[in-house]
This record gives sequence, C-alpha cells and structure tokens, in this order.
Amino acid sequence: MATQTPTSELSGNRQAAFSARNRARLVKAAQEILAEVGPSATLEQIASYAEVSPTTIYKYFENKDQLFTIALNETWVGFLTWANSQNIAGERLERVLDSGRKLFWARQTHPLFAKILHNCLGALPDFLAADQGGGKKVFSELAERGEIEREDFEKRYLMFTHIYLGLLKSIFVTEEMSPSEAEIAYGIGLSVWGISEAKAKKLISRPLELAPVE
Repeated sequence: MATQTPTSELSGNRQAAFSARNRARLVKAAQEILAEVGPSATLEQIASYAEVSPTTIYKYFENKDQLFTIALNETWVGFLTWANSQNIAGERLERVLDSGRKLFWARQTHPLFAKILHNCLGALPDFLAADQGGGKKVFSELAERGEIEREDFEKRYLMFTHIYLGLLKSIFVTEEMSPSEAEIAYGIGLSVWGISEAKAKKLISRPLELAPVE
C-alpha cells in the first residue's frame, strides 16, 4: 500500500518552490538592472523590473547590497562554469589560463555580463577579488604541483590578481584595450608566476572556443 504524503508536507514543498522561483526572479532582475543602470540603481527600480513591490524584496534579502552581491556572484560563477565546462585538451595550467582569457571576450559570449562588468568594475573594484570562483585555491594547487612558482605565493597571487583586474577595467570600463591587446598583456603578467616569455606566448596563443551563449 502506497504511503501518502501529508498535506502539510505537500504545502511546504509548494511554498519552497514558490519562494525559490521568486528569489530567482529577483536575482535575474538585479542582474538586468546592474547591466542597464549599475549599482546605483534603487530598490524601486529592481522591484519594477521584477514586477513586485519593494517590500517583497525584503522577504528574501536583507537589503539592496545583499541582493546585488548575490546577483554578481551568480553571474560570475555562471560564467566560470561555462568557461570551465568546455572540453579543450591541455594541461591544468593551460585550461585555467584559457578560462581567464575567455573573460576578455565576454562582450562576444556573455553580453549581459559584459555590461555588468562595465558598470560594476569601477564602482565595486573588489567584486572579482572576492574569489567567488575559488581562483586562489586553483593557483595554490598549481603551485604545489610545480606548474607555477611556489615561493612567496601570497604576494605573487595578490600581484597577479591586481594585474588581471587592471586588464578587465581596461577592456570593460575605460575601453583602452581590446581583448587581443589584453591577452598580450596577460601573457606578460604571467612572469609573476615565473613563466618564461616563450612559454607565456605559447599559452596565450591557444585557440579559444568563443561561441555566444544563448
């Protein structure tokens, strides 16, 4: 004899699903607002995009800053998931650096994210430095395996992070660099990890899969 699920449990499941949909809707609205307006956008603008009242937002998030932080993180992690999911042959170091290079081309592959970067990298300079994608752990593992210089790891990682953020700002905020120019500078920056000029040129010349994401 089949066991029936209690009515209260079914009701709870429906409520959880409803809450999850509402939360996802608000996060998506926040991402669109960040792309169109930037972090100066008001709670009322987010509510208008999501077609809810401002008070509804407070049911799921403490304030606008928390919502924007989550929206940014989910966009960033979504990009990294895409960048790392492509089965391109190569050693771990090559694939890690490929993912970093792909972000330079976000206008081509992830136009919404590119707009967010344009609006947020200047206003929220520590956004990508927050390490949502576990980048420090990845580079630490590469150092432990001897693929990059291990000595003074913390200093090297900090320096490389600042170089990378500077390149992103040059592409998406000031637009002083094209993605191709940024890749060349990226290769020069690899010297921080004890990578030779010849090897760096080889690493940044690897073809990338850059089909736009629908």
